[in-house]
Amino acid sequence: MRALKSKPAAGLHGELTVPGDKSISHRGIMLGAISEGTTTLTHFLTSADCLSTLAAFQQLGVPIERQGTTVNVHGVGLNGLKASSTPLDMGNSGTTTRLIMGLLSGQPFSTTLMGDASLSKRPMKRVSEPLATMGADITTTDGHLPVTIRGQQLHGVNYQLKVASAQVKSALILAALQANEPTTLTELLPTRDHTERMLTAFGGEITTADDGVTITVQPQPHLKGQSMTVPGDMSSAAFFMTAASLVPGSEITLKDVGLNHTRTGLLDILNAMGGKISVKSQPTNGEPIGDLTIQTAKLEPINIGKEQIPAVIDELPLVALLAAKADGVSRITGAEELRVKETDRISAIVSEFKKLGIAIEELPDGFVIDGRKPWYVVDPVLDAHDDHRIGMVLGIAALLVKTPLQLKGADSVRISYPEFFDDLDQLL
Repeated sequence: MRALKSKPAAGLHGELTVPGDKSISHRGIMLGAISEGTTTLTHFLTSADCLSTLAAFQQLGVPIERQGTTVNVHGVGLNGLKASSTPLDMGNSGTTTRLIMGLLSGQPFSTTLMGDASLSKRPMKRVSEPLATMGADITTTDGHLPVTIRGQQLHGVNYQLKVASAQVKSALILAALQANEPTTLTELLPTRDHTERMLTAFGGEITTADDGVTITVQPQPHLKGQSMTVPGDMSSAAFFMTAASLVPGSEITLKDVGLNHTRTGLLDILNAMGGKISVKSQPTNGEPIGDLTIQTAKLEPINIGKEQIPAVIDELPLVALLAAKADGVSRITGAEELRVKETDRISAIVSEFKKLGIAIEELPDGFVIDGRKPWYVVDPVLDAHDDHRIGMVLGIAALLVKTPLQLKGADSVRISYPEFFDDLDQLL
């Protein structure tokens, strides 16, 4: 149980560099492993999830050294991975699991993947079924982990994705690298494009059509190791953007945050709600980055539908918190994907927000929230539901009440942001 900080009298102030981007850290290890030569990642995110990816590739025969937030991956090439003598432990990481399923589908050996209790409840057929159209041989346990992948020669396909998911898309891209002919993937909606950008930087041939959703992957590339600095994670910065927008009297600056257009959904939503945010872009030869300065603002309500969801899927608990302080009724729909995250995030947000007296109504695919109603603490013991993002959003919500609150399961923040509470303290 962790005691949460309550409403600060003077607001939040200061400057912060948030940890490296989680999505890019995962992919840097994976693409470095199947490249030739050494890949050096600086500002790597040393969270539990990213360390699960690092350990898995070490088990697959890739020499990797880490000193703090600098990682050197000595690539073995697309055909150099080795079978692991034991199952690979995915921990709590859905990204590691789903992407590695695609990569190992084309390798000449069998692998079993296992994970913790939370990850073992998450759906894996959304990856195994499209991979099967390429010739992959994957057995799930009733659609979940443990999963066994029997590597096969894969063939190129023309495939229409059934869910708007960067993880599923990336799994298919990694499989397509090993196919015998090109693969074309068509998304329902554009999702984050880190895999496409990074694969191009490593020497792969991948193109996105003008429609933004049709991707063609050329097989059997010779990838070359790269040196790259991982940008600050927008999904981590989002917690402090939300806090500074809501806590009276605040002004903070977040340095070197990744500004990939597929990840700035919360920034766009905050601007639409009347947020006070200035962006100072920094020069870069890869992912766009910049410094964000955020001040307290009076927010207007917002309506969000399924078209906007992919760009803000990880930040939706924060959108709900912003709505809970906006001057009117907000509606978030088309977010049924939240029900199959580390926990059912729709149910978790509703149950925890009601403990704070927030006027929130649960929908099958989202929420309706009236931010005009005053908050009142019904239950001072909040629960992270073993979900890092729920734990962090509740840490921010506690800053908006004067009643001291406790958080059960606060250790869950280690999954993506081990220093979260320490960094929050720096701004108080």
